[in-house]
Amino acid sequence: MTVVVGYLSTPEGREALGTAVDEAISRRSELLVVVSDKDGRSLPEQVEERLADIARITAPLDEAGIPHQVVTGTGEVAEDLVATAETHGAGLIVIGLRRRSPVGKLILGSNAQRILLDAPCPVLAVKPHRP
Repeated sequence: MTVVVGYLSTPEGREALGTAVDEAISRRSELLVVVSDKDGRSLPEQVEERLADIARITAPLDEAGIPHQVVTGTGEVAEDLVATAETHGAGLIVIGLRRRSPVGKLILGSNAQRILLDAPCPVLAVKPHRP
C-alpha cells in the first residue's frame, strides 16, 4: 500500500509531507511525493529552485531509508494526486490545507474538494501547526 502526498514549498505542504512520512513509516509503505508545477514555472531559475527544493525534501528520506519516489505533476494539483493514487493503488492521500477565516470555512478550496470527491482511497487533510 502506498501513501501519496501533494507537496508544495509552503507551510501546508511541509506539514502534509511530515504527516505522510509518519503514515508511510507506520504503514510500512512506499511514499510517493507529487510535486505539481502549480504556477506553470518554466524559467530556468525557477526550474533550478524547484529541483533544489525536491533535493531538500528527499535527502532526509534517503538518509532515513524511507522508500519513496518523486512524481512530477502536470500543474493540475487535484488531477495529479488522484491519478497518481489510482495508478499506484494508494491506500492514503495526504494533503495540506490553509487556515481560513470563519467565512472561508464555509468554502473548501477547489483542489481539496476535488481530491476528496474523486480520490480512490481515504484522504487525510492536515493544517500547519500554529507557531
